[in-house]
Amino acid sequence: MAPGPTGLRITRVLARRSAGRSETSLHPDLRVFVSDLVRPYGLPLREDLLGEGVGHSYEELAAGPLREALAEDEPADLLILAFDTPDVRPGAPSSLALSRSVPGSPLSFAVCDQGGAAAFTALRLAAAHQRTGTCRRAVVVLAEQSALHYEPSGPVPLPERHAVVVLVCEEAPGDGLAVRQTRGEASPAEAVRAEAEKLGPETALLLGPGFGAGEPPPAQPFTGLWAELADHLPRWRADGRPALLAGYDRRLGVLSTLALP
Repeated sequence: MAPGPTGLRITRVLARRSAGRSETSLHPDLRVFVSDLVRPYGLPLREDLLGEGVGHSYEELAAGPLREALAEDEPADLLILAFDTPDVRPGAPSSLALSRSVPGSPLSFAVCDQGGAAAFTALRLAAAHQRTGTCRRAVVVLAEQSALHYEPSGPVPLPERHAVVVLVCEEAPGDGLAVRQTRGEASPAEAVRAEAEKLGPETALLLGPGFGAGEPPPAQPFTGLWAELADHLPRWRADGRPALLAGYDRRLGVLSTLALP
């Protein structure tokens, strides 16, 4: 009998928050980089933050949780770093640096400039990579640090604390992760409700920010949804409940959903 299909399945979720800062937040290259970044748009620098040295590098923020999430005999084939708030170590490939914090020699890259959709995109790419037959274990790192070193042109939700979520995804029998991303949905909430109904009445639903008009800014706009998953996933798996996670980035108009078997 031919083997059945396999897919990536989230087996572990580790969420950590952090205080403090990185010494790289005082590096002169940060001022140069941010100055070059905002000059064409006429945006002022946050001299107070640059002077104080505020912010955290994603390499330092995620290295410890990665070592905690994977044992030495669990090599990773793929590592994806996803973030929304810029790193305070510009020009350094943090995703490549983080590959040293996991066993194996994983292919590593980053996903950014997609707002809250970046986390879903990273999982979609991991699932696609598994289908090539070269990935049995993938690690997706979601990170956010709380400092933006320039004044944005409009309201931007910033996290209250530095935070990281590590998603360990492993090959298993079945269809695995099902990520769907669409743009221009007339009613994102209705679209999510319809998708949840297809999965069955026992489906657990987790909603990220963006669905409620006038809702207060979330404490952790990028990692908060996934930290909730860390809290709930063990119980859902024990009960055999399917789950649907959804996020809507209003700035980009992108609706993202993740169905977990």
